Amino acid sequence: MTEKDNSVLVAKYFKGEEISAIKEMGSRLIITLQAPEDEEKSAQLKKELEQANPDKKVSVIFVKERKEELKNEKWQIQGVKHIMAVASGKGGVGKSTTAVNLALALSNLNLKIAIFDADIYGPSIPMMLGYNKMPATSYDGQNFQPFKECGIESMSIGSMVEDNAALIWRGAKACGAIEQLLTQTAWGEIDIMVIDMPPGTGDIQITMSQKIDFSGAVIVSTPQDIALIDAVKGINLFNKIGVPILGVVENMSYYICEKCGHRADIFGHAGAEKTAEKFGVDFLGEIPLHYDIRINSDEGTPIVQSAPDSQYAKAYEEIAKKIAKKLGC
Repeated sequence: MTEKDNSVLVAKYFKGEEISAIKEMGSRLIITLQAPEDEEKSAQLKKELEQANPDKKVSVIFVKERKEELKNEKWQIQGVKHIMAVASGKGGVGKSTTAVNLALALSNLNLKIAIFDADIYGPSIPMMLGYNKMPATSYDGQNFQPFKECGIESMSIGSMVEDNAALIWRGAKACGAIEQLLTQTAWGEIDIMVIDMPPGTGDIQITMSQKIDFSGAVIVSTPQDIALIDAVKGINLFNKIGVPILGVVENMSYYICEKCGHRADIFGHAGAEKTAEKFGVDFLGEIPLHYDIRINSDEGTPIVQSAPDSQYAKAYEEIAKKIAKKLGC
């Protein structure tokens, strides 16, 4: 039989888009299909092909399941025991500041900590840790060396692009850059890696949640209603993908006047705590709104490192203890 005749026979059982290849290799006829395996159809097709090609040994191979398996393969991040996402449904809630100070607070618990800046369009970790003017290095030409600042390992795309550069990358290219930085950095032995996620719940966040073997996620929000709406989206994203929610942190929770001691709930009161309760996740704690937290982040001296005895550093440390306990560290 001709190749066309064999194609007609195969098409009786499988759609055109499911037929990957029909090849004759000596005395063998190999039919490759990108379709769910169907033993009954396969047996019938094989019988007809053998009758039509008595001089050929017929093989029917299904490859779709193999392709799906490769497609869903996790990124391999060597030497890291636990990976924790710090995420928010929207920008402007202090997610990166929270991520950096939580990483430092976890380090103060005698844990080996790394922080990875996945906010590829607006990387801020290099500035917050004080290495924004330093280029990335590689000793072997294959793997990047992480920056070591404030006692923790760190890596960010921000160390490889100009400060004012706008990365006009679509999701696939951005995810490729994130994968390369994560998997081709010589992290060493790390107890917990904190990943500062991009804000939102789009393609990059979904891909990262599927490709990274997260031990859990921390959701950051302010008490403001508009921020809480987006925080819920973050909770739902991780729930759907199967990433455990470690809890919710309420950032910019309140302001204490330094002159009179009056507490002002500028963005509302206990909104994140009530949201956490509503969705059955733990409330990890409140971080106050204060000038020192902001200015130290801008100057590359995070509050947990620069003022370890302050009430603000203590707030991060209490949350870090809860996270470490949840992760079994």
